[in-house]
Amino acid sequence: MSGLYVIPLSVLKAGYNNFDFEIGREFFELFEESEIMEGQLRVSVAADKGSSHIDLEIRIDGEVSVTCDRCLEMFGFPIACVNRLLIRYGRERDEADPVIIMLPADEHELDIKQYLYEFIHLALPIKRVHPDDENGVSSCDPLMIEKLKKYLVSGKGTSDARWDGLKQLMIDN
Repeated sequence: MSGLYVIPLSVLKAGYNNFDFEIGREFFELFEESEIMEGQLRVSVAADKGSSHIDLEIRIDGEVSVTCDRCLEMFGFPIACVNRLLIRYGRERDEADPVIIMLPADEHELDIKQYLYEFIHLALPIKRVHPDDENGVSSCDPLMIEKLKKYLVSGKGTSDARWDGLKQLMIDN
């Protein structure tokens, strides 16, 4: 399974080389800490090999299943992102820079699985909620929304200023 997301550096020709990968449930199962458990994504890698480096442009498109922060139901969230990696050759492997990878000259392939995982997660917004339908109505689970409204503090009576920011989040949604 680990060889599925490998760029074979030793066979790259000068100029552009293209690679395509599919990402599904099996990919996310490789990462036990992943908050994404399934999805269908297409990865297109354009590798531009120069004399001293390789420039990778990585496009990821598709959809992942995430948990709604409001109603806790799963929903499909579209992912579309473009990322770049620059591969240079040096004496030893160094991945301290998030964009530049130093590889020893004797390495002949690059496993991009971890990079794909990170790019996908970074493409997710901080707040993940069901999108509104064509009428502007939330497509969240209506039963859960009713329960939230039932227990939502109305603001009548005494107010604790520490909770005002959280109340505003509920009102905005």
